[in-house]
Amino acid sequence: MTTASSIADTRSPNPGSIVLAFSGGLDTSFCVPWLIERGWQVHTVFADTGGVDAAERAWIEARALELGAVSHFTIDGGPALWRDFVVPFVMAGEGYQGQYPLLVSDRYLIVAAVLARCDELGTCAIAHGCTGMGNDQVRFDLTVKALGDYAIVAPIREIQKQHTHTRAYEQHYLEARGFAIRAKQQAYTINENLLGVTMSGGEIDQWQAPGEGARGWCAPRTRWPQDALRVRIGFERGEAITIDGERIDGHRLLAKLNALFAPYGVGRGLYTGDTTIGLKGRIVFEAPGLVALLAAHRALEEAVLSKAQNRGKPAVARQWVELVYEGLFHDPLKADLEAFLRSSQRCVTGTVTLETHGGNVHAVAVESPHILQAKDATYAQSADWGVAEAEGFIRLYGMSSTLWAQVNREDRERGDESRTIDPRS
Repeated sequence: MTTASSIADTRSPNPGSIVLAFSGGLDTSFCVPWLIERGWQVHTVFADTGGVDAAERAWIEARALELGAVSHFTIDGGPALWRDFVVPFVMAGEGYQGQYPLLVSDRYLIVAAVLARCDELGTCAIAHGCTGMGNDQVRFDLTVKALGDYAIVAPIREIQKQHTHTRAYEQHYLEARGFAIRAKQQAYTINENLLGVTMSGGEIDQWQAPGEGARGWCAPRTRWPQDALRVRIGFERGEAITIDGERIDGHRLLAKLNALFAPYGVGRGLYTGDTTIGLKGRIVFEAPGLVALLAAHRALEEAVLSKAQNRGKPAVARQWVELVYEGLFHDPLKADLEAFLRSSQRCVTGTVTLETHGGNVHAVAVESPHILQAKDATYAQSADWGVAEAEGFIRLYGMSSTLWAQVNREDRERGDESRTIDPRS
């Protein structure tokens, strides 16, 4: 069992202090008294990446101090999250396994904020509330190791061998010490930030239909507005910079898109994915702003990138997404891939009009000086070439396929194409 004395480090001027990444949820709430009872002076840091309002921030601070934290810091992580994650993610344009928009990628910025606090306090000890069953532990630990030489304490990982029903044990542990548990925390594991909301636990983990409580920002169909919503998003070199002509800081732009599209139920999904540690992970997610951004950016790219770019870029994007999902945020390959992604965006400038009647969002108009539109030719409408040119192109383009058909026609007529090879031969 990890205690303050068991990992005291002579490198630390303040070896008895530990900094905990704190959100106020069940897991991190449990960590505070657990660490105190093992000799630590606990300092908490909440990296506000845009998922909470002022009242919630105040509640999180009060919760940390109520649980016994010596100090609590709230860090504004919105600008860093936009710059370091949202911009390259939208440029990549791919979800993990084609679906999940990496909504917990604020973890990397949280670690950086916690380590900065460690350095201020003169301690090399960092704690987090990740379980041993999920991906976040990989993201936290690998980021800590990439950014410096620190000792990691993970209370939830330490208790899970002794207590198979970990969340029930955490609830009992806190209640026995007089700390109340929020009702929603009893039912689900909820992560909320500028990027969106993820929910797991309960019936979601059992592959059952999510209950009514498994809902975050996105309104149900019965509450969608009657009138359609239209929003114009302006991009410059692949980065969103305006909404309806108004220039807005990136993290505020995403927050505004969340507020605009959530009432229409845009961005809600139910997803089962292959986790880093090998388990199947099933979650409900809601990402109205990110889904809207991805739709607009893709429509602009489709119009301005070359055919080869549109074919080749997704392979690079998938590699980038997999690195970020699996905790390798600081692997040098990620920086290499981002150099390609940014290069691909040099002409991705323009304005896209999005429209939603609810549920889905569509790019209905694209404006850009870089649209690859021929001056005297329009697909399926008109062309500035003649019949001979078209027939010549078709002949040369299909030469290999046509030759194969001609050379092997006799065999095909005899039915040889239906023969199979005996695998024992």
